Amino acid sequence: MTNTSADAGQLSSYIERIERLEEERRELGADIREIYAEAKGNGFDAKVMRQIIRLRKMDPADRAETEFLRDEYKKLLGIAD
Repeated sequence: MTNTSADAGQLSSYIERIERLEEERRELGADIREIYAEAKGNGFDAKVMRQIIRLRKMDPADRAETEFLRDEYKKLLGIAD
């Protein structure tokens, strides 16, 4: 490293940007928790909502495979609907 003051400034900039983004992430997490609490207050099940969100993020083919396997496992365990 030839220019340590420039390197230190660049490193400091990276660290500050990361810290700022981590703070934003914490704030977003708090906002999301508030939404779940609001939904729960209106009679919705937050656990099921989280499962639905996880499913919606999945590729349709992966979701179909996951649901198929879940149903097959339930049958094997004797807890099928």
